[in-house]
Amino acid sequence: MPKPQQWAEDDVLEFVTLKAGGQSFCIEITQIREIRRWSPVTALPQAEQAVLGVMNLRGAVIPIVDLAARLGLGECDASPRHVIMVVAVGTKTVGLLVDSVSEILTVNGEQICEAPTMGRGDVPSSILGLISVEEGMSRILSPGVLLPRGIMEAA
Repeated sequence: MPKPQQWAEDDVLEFVTLKAGGQSFCIEITQIREIRRWSPVTALPQAEQAVLGVMNLRGAVIPIVDLAARLGLGECDASPRHVIMVVAVGTKTVGLLVDSVSEILTVNGEQICEAPTMGRGDVPSSILGLISVEEGMSRILSPGVLLPRGIMEAA
């Protein structure tokens, strides 16, 4: 498979690997602000199903999204063993509820394979590329595509 356009073959990149819905994913480390233990959130009425609510992060109120539910892998029953990955998407900060965070992968751009297009043509893919890892493949997520529309439109 050819490599995705956003990375040059000689780029050295770092990704944080995570599990959501029992599946392996990764997010480019430059988008991650922090990783926190799960703590209860304040629910928002009429929020999209994948939006669990909001939490106060050092004075800033951020939405928390169940990543497994957003990816169509079933809802997560949040417990103290889960973590919140705080990511920056443009000017927005959002928390992603995930099963666990594993490791940091350092790869060259040439090691990233293009993800096959499997979705509808009018919907941008949440998968930017694929990286071979010991147990198979890890999918590179695009947090901006995953976020509910209301979060991205909110000022």
